[in-house]
Amino acid sequence: MLIEKLTSLLNKCLTYNQAKQIHALTLINGLNNIEPLLIRQFTLSTSGFSTSIAQYILQILYHSHKPDAFSWGCTIRFFSQRSHFKEAFSLYLQQQRLGLSPTSFAVSSALKACARTGYKMGGLLIHAQVYKYGLCGCVYVQTALVHLYSKLGDMETAQKVFDEMMDKNVVSWNSILFGNLKSGNLVEARKIFDKMPMKDVISWNSMLSGYAKMGNLDEALSLFRRMPERNFASWNSMISGYVDCGDRESARRFFDLMPQRNNVSWITMIAGYSKCGDVASALQLFDQLGEKDLLSYNAMIACYAQNSQPKEALELFNQMLKTDVNIQPDKMTLVSVISACSQLGDMRFGSWTESYIDKLGIKMDDHLATALIDLYAKSGAIDKAYDLFNSLRKKDLIAYTAMIIGCGINGKAVDAVKLFEAMVENQIRPNLATFTGLLTAFNHAGSVEEGYQCFASMKDHGIVPSSDHYGIMVDLLGRAGRLEEAHELIKSMPMQPNVEVWGALLLASSLHNNVEFGEIAAQHCFKLESDTSAYRSLLANIYASVGRWDDARRLRKCMERKKLVKIPGCSWTELT
Repeated sequence: MLIEKLTSLLNKCLTYNQAKQIHALTLINGLNNIEPLLIRQFTLSTSGFSTSIAQYILQILYHSHKPDAFSWGCTIRFFSQRSHFKEAFSLYLQQQRLGLSPTSFAVSSALKACARTGYKMGGLLIHAQVYKYGLCGCVYVQTALVHLYSKLGDMETAQKVFDEMMDKNVVSWNSILFGNLKSGNLVEARKIFDKMPMKDVISWNSMLSGYAKMGNLDEALSLFRRMPERNFASWNSMISGYVDCGDRESARRFFDLMPQRNNVSWITMIAGYSKCGDVASALQLFDQLGEKDLLSYNAMIACYAQNSQPKEALELFNQMLKTDVNIQPDKMTLVSVISACSQLGDMRFGSWTESYIDKLGIKMDDHLATALIDLYAKSGAIDKAYDLFNSLRKKDLIAYTAMIIGCGINGKAVDAVKLFEAMVENQIRPNLATFTGLLTAFNHAGSVEEGYQCFASMKDHGIVPSSDHYGIMVDLLGRAGRLEEAHELIKSMPMQPNVEVWGALLLASSLHNNVEFGEIAAQHCFKLESDTSAYRSLLANIYASVGRWDDARRLRKCMERKKLVKIPGCSWTELT
């Protein structure tokens, strides 16, 4: 009687506590044969992941008097559905060691785990077992295989499995569609999309997103208008597509037309404004956002950090930590905050961040370590930067560039060159920032010829020097007294020289009391920034150094009359 009652209860929707009470009764009465139903009930008792429930399920599973495939399958599915993929695959292997033939949902869940972790060998192992256990006709298993090979980029095998399927559901079609879109084969993807006997909103969104990501917004818009059903993802794909193409007006138009918005919609628009430097519009949206979560704070803090407003980034970070908000930061928050501190040259925050990371139990990954490398290098703690750099599992372009820039700022030209050579040897292509660091290193060391060679070598790497690179070279030549060469270099620039470039020549003319080039440079600076007094002050000093007192007085009176603004003290190298 009791066993029938408990079995009936376990087939109903129960809470976690109710299931625990039933488990207690099964233990007291030795009803071990209903353990499979009990495990199934526990796996259905929560939509998210609960550590306590997971541990409880594993305890029942491991202490079961009679292990069965159904219980193991339910548990594997529980972990896989909740994105604990390594644990799901580990359980699948343990089941194999017990000699239990896996159920179809155990196999499909394990395949999903391999797909999400990119574990190809594990996927191949399970694929072989699909034949062994006679699961070739199961649509869920076959669909999981299509998804696996699509995620791995092996479209030939994915297509082969798909073609062999006797029954295909909409998920099967979506998996092969996704694979072709992921591999960039938009033409084949469209053929599959048009052939699909049934389409759901995921099918439409996948194709729409594919066009949007490739920048083909006309086709994306055409699909969007034809969609029988739209959800948040449909609208967000269009907004994201326009943002990526730099068309923020169209992105905003879609954003404003949305019948409802989720946080992704707001964050995508904030990121779009951040990308084009429109911080004011990003902040306006952020302030309008009702319930702000971690991701929205991350987007706005990153916006400030990426647009040279480090103080504002830190202020927002402090606001986020206040008790009335109390949102715990994650790695992405700290990366942006560390970047803000790098811009301020505030190394104190680096030590605090490392302690904070330990306190929160955040794992120091390469992304976070690289941000700290940049901070320490720019703050003069080059040894600490080197320690972190050497601890990286994978040294990428950003990490090498951060170290090269750090060496450049700290006058370690030899170290900068060694890092650059190691980077090229590891087949990592340098970018504009890498050469900024190298040229800065040569500039600090006064190595004119090496700087020239470095500047000339940029074209060998397929890089066109920017105004910043010309500015550093003008500064390097000018400080060495080679003002005529510096002037000729400016005249050879393929773009219009900016005020930093002419300012570098003016500063060098001031150092060497050269009136001729000082006047040339100053006239260009006056045109580009007429309301700044620093350029007139430098030229007045040049006149005074050669005894042209009347010209010096004339400039100073002009400055007093116009009440021009002075530039805060900084070097032209720092500006570049």
